[in-house]
Amino acid sequence: MSAIRLKKNEDKRLKQGHLWIFSNEIDNQVSPLKNFEAGQVVTVEAANGKAIGVAYVNPNTLICGRLLSRNPKVQFNQAFLKKRIQAAQALREANFDAPFYRLVFGESDGLPGLVIDRFGDVFVAQITTAGMEALKEELVQTIENLYHPQALVLRNDSPSRELEGLSLYTEVAIGPLPDEIVIEENGAKFAIPTEDGQKTGWFYDHRIARGRLQDFVKDKTVLDVFSYLGGWGIEAAVAGAKEVTCVDASTFALDGVDRNAELNGVAEKVITIEGNAFDVLKALATEAHKYDVVIVDPPAFVKRKKDFKAGADGYRRINELAMRLLNTDGILVSASCSHHMSRDALLQQIQLASRHIDRNIQMFEQGHQGPDHPIHPAIPETEYIKTFFFKVSKSW
Repeated sequence: MSAIRLKKNEDKRLKQGHLWIFSNEIDNQVSPLKNFEAGQVVTVEAANGKAIGVAYVNPNTLICGRLLSRNPKVQFNQAFLKKRIQAAQALREANFDAPFYRLVFGESDGLPGLVIDRFGDVFVAQITTAGMEALKEELVQTIENLYHPQALVLRNDSPSRELEGLSLYTEVAIGPLPDEIVIEENGAKFAIPTEDGQKTGWFYDHRIARGRLQDFVKDKTVLDVFSYLGGWGIEAAVAGAKEVTCVDASTFALDGVDRNAELNGVAEKVITIEGNAFDVLKALATEAHKYDVVIVDPPAFVKRKKDFKAGADGYRRINELAMRLLNTDGILVSASCSHHMSRDALLQQIQLASRHIDRNIQMFEQGHQGPDHPIHPAIPETEYIKTFFFKVSKSW
């Protein structure tokens, strides 16, 4: 196996538990990056030549290496995949009774560049690195051997693949794919699109927070903003909400909301509004609509560090609009999936929004990503979900 040599002291972060190797950490005099192929598996050496692990590399990316094991003798093959996937499954089975969860969460499960969502006996995988793409056939065979699934879809259409020099495609690797997948979450059923939905089709990460929401919605009017398929809103309706309004810019998503409302027998109390969330909330305020509970769960407003200022302002504005629509002593659930928007930074923007319209807010609960999205303590990037529950009242 070929080796990449790190510069002096550049192994410190790896020793502390991180898995990423950056291109400027490589000693190009000893091991020129240009000599390696994208996806090639290599031994990683400290500056003194001591082997400290095995990684796959991509000489064309800033993150040029991702550590697979600290054992230099490990082979990155089908047996490796099987062992890591089985370990990931054991953690999920310890936390969930039914086979509906994110089975693999990249670096946090020791499988960088790979995400797998499980919907019963249908699996949706996403590969985002050249190193993992090189083992695609072995991955498909491993899932076949372990689960004998009805279907496996490879949703390899993430734009991040282009940074790795990979093409974008969707492929049914094991089939046939059913017309509809139905999952269960917090007492509600959801029909999930496997080929045309966002990312892998469903967002398991907010499951625990959505369950907590159900404690506050009985006989309440609820507004679910950026609803997608109605994860928050439908679960609120199932938990006894009087009326639920779901807002999304996608016709496809809102068709899914209608389908899921019917699936759960709550169609008579679910309303959908299509449009830009900012515009819709302004219109609702103009028309003097009020709600007991408002959920704001937008897509990432801060995808890169350089987006922070504009993204932070977006969080402030959308939360201000949401508060304007709340009845006195209503509940605001505000979430973010932007890793670059820290918990403290998000809280600050919501506080700014509350003061701008002279409201008092009391945060009484915080939510985190579910246990099927485990956090690697040495890799801050693996923690991205944050959710706040507020009581919003007139200024004291």
